[in-house]
Amino acid sequence: MSAHTPRPDTASGLIETDQRSREIFRQIVDGYLATGEPVGSRNIARLLPMSLSPATVRNVMTDLELAGLIYAPHTSAGRLPTERGLRFFVDAMMEVGNLTAEERARIEAQMKAAATGRTLDGTLTEASALLSGLSRGAGVVVTTKANARLKHIEFVRLDPTRALVVLVADDGTVENRLLSLPPGLPASALTEAANFLNARILGKTLGELRAEIAQHREQMERELDSLTARLVESGIATSSGPSSDRHLIVRGQANLLEDLKAQEDLERIRLLFGDLETQTDVIDLLARAEAGDGVRIFIGSENKLFSMSGSSMVAAPFRDAEQRIVGVVGIIGPTRLNYARIVPMVDYTAKVVGRLLDGAR
Repeated sequence: MSAHTPRPDTASGLIETDQRSREIFRQIVDGYLATGEPVGSRNIARLLPMSLSPATVRNVMTDLELAGLIYAPHTSAGRLPTERGLRFFVDAMMEVGNLTAEERARIEAQMKAAATGRTLDGTLTEASALLSGLSRGAGVVVTTKANARLKHIEFVRLDPTRALVVLVADDGTVENRLLSLPPGLPASALTEAANFLNARILGKTLGELRAEIAQHREQMERELDSLTARLVESGIATSSGPSSDRHLIVRGQANLLEDLKAQEDLERIRLLFGDLETQTDVIDLLARAEAGDGVRIFIGSENKLFSMSGSSMVAAPFRDAEQRIVGVVGIIGPTRLNYARIVPMVDYTAKVVGRLLDGAR
């Protein structure tokens, strides 16, 4: 990136007060988003709506570089936007496009078809694949397992000290958890605990079930012996960490291997694949998109996940019938994603997924 230290507020002041700077900066960003290549002063001079010489363009480019918005890669005569420049462009200059009626209809049709006779996971996997196909990036979806409406719970003893807790959601998804058993627990306690929970579980989330059990603790202790009561509480306890209650779906990683420009691009993608493999950081980043309404854009090193791989993510939350945020859909790709096109695409897909969860057709 630029060797110069950008002056505070130089970027916005320069762009807002000088139409030439604004147009030249836009040409550099547009060229980068379209091709990934540096843009030179001669090309910019030909593309500008006003008549400027290449020398004048170069002088403006020097000012943009001093402002920290662009930089010269290697010894190239052309310039590329810095991550700071991309962030400024996205926040202050980008004109978000609208999806065409055909694009909206395609998203609606594919998601409705996916939701017919499928589990929630199957529907969301289709959403991930759909976004990947539309963007040529990797489609990502995170759901919060804790928001699933439960139908049934079962305890299966594996050996004297361990059991499997099988949680079945009303959409057909199944989650298995390993549970340590207290010493001397009789086999009948597993059945009693399951019966006690199944009498109260239908249609509740795990969090709601935990709250109800805590509220009626005295009743549970009257009905069950102390070991069985401990088993009930252990069976519906929270998982080990914030990421363990979340489920990540990624489709279309192979798209990220297309159109690589150089060896460093290959290294960037290798690092990103490593990040996707570990999942935890991706899930935590997507969880940040739940913080507010609408689409969030994460560019390059603004977050530690992409600090090495130079990638970006566009993500939006989706809601259930009670308007609770239950997950996030998004697209991961290089920093030269076509943000203006992808933002409405992600936003609309999140809304469609939310309507499907709500049962609306």
